[in-house]
Amino acid sequence: MTLTDASETEPRLKHFPVPFFAVVMGLMGLTLALHAGAHVYPSLGTASTVAMWTGIAAFCVIAILYIAKAILYPQAVVHEWQHPVRLAFFPAVSISILLISTAMLSHFPDTARGLWMIGAALQGLLTVAVVSGWISHRAFEVGQLTPAWFIPAVGNVVVPVAGAQLGYVELSWLFFSTGMIFWVVLLTLVFNRLIFHNPIPGKLFPTLVILIAPPAVAFLAYVNLTGEIDPFARILLNIGYLFTILIAVQVPKLAKLPFALPWWALSFPIAAMTIASFLFARKTGSEAHVVIGTLLLVVLAGVMVKLVIRTVLAISRKEICVPE
Repeated sequence: MTLTDASETEPRLKHFPVPFFAVVMGLMGLTLALHAGAHVYPSLGTASTVAMWTGIAAFCVIAILYIAKAILYPQAVVHEWQHPVRLAFFPAVSISILLISTAMLSHFPDTARGLWMIGAALQGLLTVAVVSGWISHRAFEVGQLTPAWFIPAVGNVVVPVAGAQLGYVELSWLFFSTGMIFWVVLLTLVFNRLIFHNPIPGKLFPTLVILIAPPAVAFLAYVNLTGEIDPFARILLNIGYLFTILIAVQVPKLAKLPFALPWWALSFPIAAMTIASFLFARKTGSEAHVVIGTLLLVVLAGVMVKLVIRTVLAISRKEICVPE
């Protein structure tokens, strides 16, 4: 990646965006989806391991570049923090760490525990910071609200996915409760914005897919916390399917939009729904959910291939890391 000439006067590193961490979320989501699918198709285990190390490598590269940006251009980071849309992407950093921890849990439990502690602590800090930013004296306009604002809430319900397995049950319930209340509040606000105000700009329209993530991840967290599929778990799963269907209807519109980094928002929600379907199938023996999980995994694989190709092309054409 060339980071030296975003414009004639400014280095590309200065414009390296925090939404790049959504790439790691997508790769780790793919890792966990393949791992979930391996219970049905054992050959997917190797692919899951490859995806895990690819995601870890991507996180290291992106983290190093963003830290370099923070050191060399601290005002650029402050500008992103004050940006009404990019502010919500900062918890993508902690979510990435938590997903890496979850992926490593079965292979390297001690390392996974350490990463989970770091990710959970960072997620807690970022939740407080982001929500404080939302309710500060600065007024946000309705048009600045997008489904990307769900990312902090999603991060909180990611914590229990591995946290419950590591034995941090009460702490996991705290994060789960926090994520659920913010999901309900933001869902109301986002639908108000979608129904009664101007459409989401084309560049940010792919973030609509994030609507799928909160109920899907909440289902995974809840089942890990309770160990069973009860009526509330079924409600969460089926809300996820509802949003998946609603987003599927928007595919023709999505297909016409030019590529931008927010397109990576497509990946993790589809992965979360895939994992949830396979988990439900494993817990209940539902063959129908095996089929649903398989179809979603195929869609996810296709989306990931497309995203990687489009991202590489965008980087080669110097369309990323440029001034807005």
